[in-house]
Amino acid sequence: MITVTTRSPEETIEFAKKIGKLLHKGDVIAYTGGLGAGKTTFTRGIAIGAGLEDEVMSPTFALINEYTGPINIYHFDMYRINGTDDLETTGFFDYPMEESIFAIEWSENITDALPEKVISIDIAYIDDNTRQITVEGDERFDDIRN
Repeated sequence: MITVTTRSPEETIEFAKKIGKLLHKGDVIAYTGGLGAGKTTFTRGIAIGAGLEDEVMSPTFALINEYTGPINIYHFDMYRINGTDDLETTGFFDYPMEESIFAIEWSENITDALPEKVISIDIAYIDDNTRQITVEGDERFDDIRN
């Protein structure tokens, strides 16, 4: 587990890019953090690091955004999902988890549906620019520092 403090959206993106470069097919990122914490900003950095050029947008209203590139990223927003039964209606189980990267905001709402091994990223809002980011669940990221 590592914890990093970033002091701007740009620093958050730069840190996320480092993680994105280390991701591979089958990785599931389980985000936690309050509204406005920066989960979509972090996903933007991950996408850049993974070699994607698509513009990353919040999936709040669509529930799912797909970004295509060397490895596709499926970006889910589970804010309005209240468990596995609700999850069925999103088509979540139809997406190719083993062949892509899943980035799941509000992952705590679907804990029972997540695979056993996930990359947990908690983003804590400190102030308008500062975030405390904790990454755990995979030793690949143990030595990443901002």
